[in-house]
Amino acid sequence: MKRLEEIEAKALKKVDNDKYILSLVVAKRARELSEGDEPLIDIDKSRYKFTDIALMEIYEDKLDLEDIVSKR
Repeated sequence: MKRLEEIEAKALKKVDNDKYILSLVVAKRARELSEGDEPLIDIDKSRYKFTDIALMEIYEDKLDLEDIVSKR
């Protein structure tokens, strides 16, 4: 698995380097995970924080970012 810093940097590029949008998407997805949603990636969710899982899902293009942002 890649280092989390690398994943965060690449996830940021997927939202046009907009830290606000990235934090919004990560927070919303982390909330969904904390409320029982299953991760969209193959990962042991007991070993990672929900925010880290959300970043990894963005990195692996598993989320529809526009859909999440439009639900604000």
